Formats: sequence, C-alpha cells, structure tokens
Amino acid sequence: MNSRGFESGTGTPEPELVDLEPATTAVVHGVVPMAGLPDFFDTSFGALARILAEQRITVLGPAFGLYHGTPGETLDLEVGFPTDRAVRPEAGVVAGSLPGGRGARLTHIGAFDGLGASWERLHDWTRARGLTVAEDRWETYVTEPSPDMDPRDLRTELNWPVTG
Repeated sequence: MNSRGFESGTGTPEPELVDLEPATTAVVHGVVPMAGLPDFFDTSFGALARILAEQRITVLGPAFGLYHGTPGETLDLEVGFPTDRAVRPEAGVVAGSLPGGRGARLTHIGAFDGLGASWERLHDWTRARGLTVAEDRWETYVTEPSPDMDPRDLRTELNWPVTG
C-alpha cells in the first residue's frame, strides 16, 4: 500500500481503521424497497434542503445514507447531512446522529451499483482482522452526483463501526 492508502499498482483504495467523529445530523428516515431507493433519496434531499434553509442550519459535510440492520427486500435507512445543531422536526426531517468511535473505512470509486461489492469487501477485511461490525453503517457521498457526470468519477466513503 502506498502513502495515499491505495494498494500498490491497482488504484484501488485499501480499507483502514479510523476514529469516527460523532456528528449531529438532520435526516429523513424510511423503510424503502430496493427499487425505491433513487426516489427516496431524491425526495429526501429536496425536503432536507428546504427545511435546513428555512431553519438556517449549516450543513457541515457531504450527504450520507445511514443503514440500520441487514439489507433485505427493503432497507431501513436515514438520509441526511451532518449539521451545526439539531433540526426542529418538520415535514419528515428530524434530528439524528452518527456515532463516534473506532471504525473501518473504505472509499468506493465508481458507480453506485458497485457499492454492494465494496461493502462485502470491507466486511471481509474486518472479519480477517477479528473485528466485529456494528448493526448500523453509513455511506458518505464525497462526490455529489449529477446527471451529466461520468459515474466512474464518483467517490463514496463506506464507514462501519467496529469492536474487537
């Protein structure tokens, strides 16, 4: 691995252990079928933008999706942003938080349809090191997607709290 956290010669980021900083968040919560994820994200980000602007809350970082439990036919998730203070609940937007502590992190490079394989890779990496993963985990969308961008340019940070 080189000094930028990439496996030598591959351009593929390697997982790493990090100290996760706790964060206050503004989120929209839902239990969503897999096919409904794009619409849920779009609707949630629209509501978040409106409510955060109305309440003059400062966004402190990129958007994220926090996943509760193991994905199945549906996903139990929160979509939101880290913020400078708690939001007043309104129009489905509520206060939330991201946990602090020890975590495993992997930067996924490319389209969202490859995220499942990257999560599996991160899970395998933690198991190989004798670490136990938490029920909840989240993706931080480092690169804001846009309709005209090349999906290969997307960067998504996978964060999974661990013990052990």
